[in-house]
Amino acid sequence: MDLQRFLIGLGLVILVAGLLWPILSRIGLGRLPGDILFQRGGATFYFPLVTSIVISIVLTVLLWLFNR
Repeated sequence: MDLQRFLIGLGLVILVAGLLWPILSRIGLGRLPGDILFQRGGATFYFPLVTSIVISIVLTVLLWLFNR
């Protein structure tokens, strides 16, 4: 039962993140200083390192507050 709730919650979080992504990209989330971007020829590699850290910190604080 716990795994089912976790998967449903994870799916909802991904859905909300997908819906909010256009708004978040307008305020600069996704292109922060420290994100890795390599462009050579026709190939591009992008790894949002700092963006991932910021999202992780925000989610950790939110989950910590909700579980108190």
